[in-house]
Amino acid sequence: MSYNTKQREMLLTAIKKMRRSFSAQELHAQLNGEIGLTTVYRLVEKFAEEGVLIKTTRDNVSEYQYIEPCENEDHFYLKCNHCGEMRHVDCERVQGLTEHIAHEHGFELTNSHIVINGICAQCKKEKNEK
Repeated sequence: MSYNTKQREMLLTAIKKMRRSFSAQELHAQLNGEIGLTTVYRLVEKFAEEGVLIKTTRDNVSEYQYIEPCENEDHFYLKCNHCGEMRHVDCERVQGLTEHIAHEHGFELTNSHIVINGICAQCKKEKNEK
């Protein structure tokens, strides 16, 4: 069950404006204390459970990023380890991947979000220019 509280809507609006991954503390700071830190933690975890956010861990800190809804079951995300940007990739080459993994490898995926970490083209370009 989902509760549409004022805080939930305010948090979701702020999340959708963020263009990179963020921690609960960063989101709390972005809101200038309008929502308590405990509530921010609780709601970002709830959004992650609902599939609104992708949760990853970097340097033992949980990070979140908003994801646009996708109609295809098989898709993945590319996350830049430098700038934190995460991009949705919906490619023919991954269609049927979860089914293949289940049937051929006997492994049932517990989420449909595959995140591949690396360095984006912009950060790579900036690194090469230095």
